[in-house]
Amino acid sequence: MANPLSPIAMAATHAAAFTQSRPWTAAEFTALLDSHLTFVVGDAQCFAMVRVVVDEAELLTIATHPDHQRQGLARAVMTAWRDIAAQRGAETAFLEVAADNTPACDLYKTCDFTICGNRPGYYRRQNGPAVDAILMRQALSAHK
Repeated sequence: MANPLSPIAMAATHAAAFTQSRPWTAAEFTALLDSHLTFVVGDAQCFAMVRVVVDEAELLTIATHPDHQRQGLARAVMTAWRDIAAQRGAETAFLEVAADNTPACDLYKTCDFTICGNRPGYYRRQNGPAVDAILMRQALSAHK
């Protein structure tokens, strides 16, 4: 599932998927990809960007184009990035998600992530109050 994906394609998918908050730009994806610590799995339909530092993996973003949601793509990408992160030496995976992003929260729970923290008012919304970030973690040994 690890396909070369251009920052322009990632930005387009991200913009289609993230309508309540500011999507990432191609320049932001390019900057993150300049690091050997960062990798991407997936394709223009659904991808995840992850950073592994020492023994920790962080899901930086995951995006599924609305035309391809509810087809199991995000679950497959979740499995793929955790496998790669473990191969790179990560023992624990972390992510954060907006508290109002119910589909993502449900995905992460079904992928056995557990809540480990909260950042009040972390995500700004264009047409409403800021939303908490829920922090989640998973031991990658539990993923196998």
